[in-house]
Amino acid sequence: MGRQEQEIKILDFSQEKATDFLLPQPAILKSSGWDSIYFELHQQPKFDTPEHQGTWHVIAHCPPFYTSGDRTGERWLDNKRKMEVRNQGDVAIIPAGISQRCNWQILSQFAIVAFDPLLLKQIGQDWVDSDRIELIPHYMTEQDALIQGIVSALRAEVESDKIGGDLLIDSLKTTLAIHLLRQYCTTKPKLSSYVDGLSRSKLQQIREYINTNLAQDVKLIDLAEVAQISSYHFLRLFKQSMGITPHQYILQCRIEKARYLLQHSELSIAEIAHRVGFCDQSHLTRYFKRAVGITPKQLLQARDNK
Repeated sequence: MGRQEQEIKILDFSQEKATDFLLPQPAILKSSGWDSIYFELHQQPKFDTPEHQGTWHVIAHCPPFYTSGDRTGERWLDNKRKMEVRNQGDVAIIPAGISQRCNWQILSQFAIVAFDPLLLKQIGQDWVDSDRIELIPHYMTEQDALIQGIVSALRAEVESDKIGGDLLIDSLKTTLAIHLLRQYCTTKPKLSSYVDGLSRSKLQQIREYINTNLAQDVKLIDLAEVAQISSYHFLRLFKQSMGITPHQYILQCRIEKARYLLQHSELSIAEIAHRVGFCDQSHLTRYFKRAVGITPKQLLQARDNK
């Protein structure tokens, strides 16, 4: 048994060129810089992978691809072999820690979406004990319209460079995680009902954290960790409690802190901009005038003329 375990290669998608040792050719398309999720598109000649085991969960997807020949092939999951027809839209789900190998007998195209197991735990922690979240292996024998749409959207995002990319990826990650928790886990989540939003004590903790870290890049995941709930639920509950999104609230706090410093300190506008988390003076000026009605310079002039 020890010899067999040594032969299983480790596939670590947190590393560069993770799949190069598995396949004859490198990916023709791959993501870069995404947090906790990774995408690759492959076009490969006939191949047979060595047995391997991933540190991340993996979804393999068969996109529209026209080629002659029999698309069937074999896949072993945890040493259990199964023939796969691999029709367009079929998906395979390979949980982290499950050994697998597979082969294709013809020129093939397929997409791989890998994601950190912590993503499922972070999203699912409000509904089920994280220790009970276990993804079920699935061979590439069935279609899943939602996963197919997410894979297509991830591919489109890699191929383009449009505004709001990080927000879109976060949304797709959350959607994917919720779908997997509902449909592909051994313990189905019981959706909790939050009627009153965040508690007063939680809101106070959030406010204190934001005000302490205004000069930093305050991220949604950091605020969710303070509240000890998932990012998905935090976003909804914060808006329910405050009437605005966390991003809007942080912007308000930055404007108010800048206004106070303009009136009660000798700092320059550029120094204040940096201290409250704006990129530079012009960035502060643009948002300050939109919120207050005058520019920081006009406020300073009004203060000095008193």
